[in-house]
Amino acid sequence: MILSGELPEGHVFPSELDYSEQIGISRPALREAFRMLAAKGLVDSRPKAGTRVAPRRQWSLLDPDLLAWQFEAEPSLKFVADLFELRMVVEPSAAAFAAQRRSEAQLSAMREALDAMALHGLATDKGRYADQRFHMIMMEATHNDAMIALATSILAAIAWTTIYKQRKRALPRDPIPDHRALLDAIAASDVEAARGAMTELVRLALADTEVSLLDD
Repeated sequence: MILSGELPEGHVFPSELDYSEQIGISRPALREAFRMLAAKGLVDSRPKAGTRVAPRRQWSLLDPDLLAWQFEAEPSLKFVADLFELRMVVEPSAAAFAAQRRSEAQLSAMREALDAMALHGLATDKGRYADQRFHMIMMEATHNDAMIALATSILAAIAWTTIYKQRKRALPRDPIPDHRALLDAIAASDVEAARGAMTELVRLALADTEVSLLDD
């Protein structure tokens, strides 16, 4: 309700007693829910002032739970575009570093993940897990701890956009060739080819997702 805008920024919730009765849960459960939402930046709770929806700038938008809830609440085109802008900033550079620094073991693991993607397809849980594993190994191959710290959020964004763009129909195209071109560039230790392959992969993924949003 917060992420969809049904409860806008600044909305003040009823008292704990009244609200728990209104939505039919216990006061301890409501208190725990507000504690979790506060930790994610969605609400502010202050003595005597009550609990209110926090300004959007305070929300932990890259929190995996918030990403999931945002897609369940129907994301805006801007929100999706913002996610892909972040991917475009981080992932091409990560691919370039991976091309320089990857180990043979990481390269082998990426090949296995890509083979699993091709076998199961991204319409299945196994295929999407393999896709996330492929990208996770690439991020780990950067050997950059700051980039790796972003991996959980980026992987969640990849997973939810993949699910979202095929919720009403099959994926508009086969993404395996794009991933294979990226893997080939990393295997060849070709820094600029890896950067370019990842840039194209993200660009095409955004185009696919925009088609799904416009279908609505």
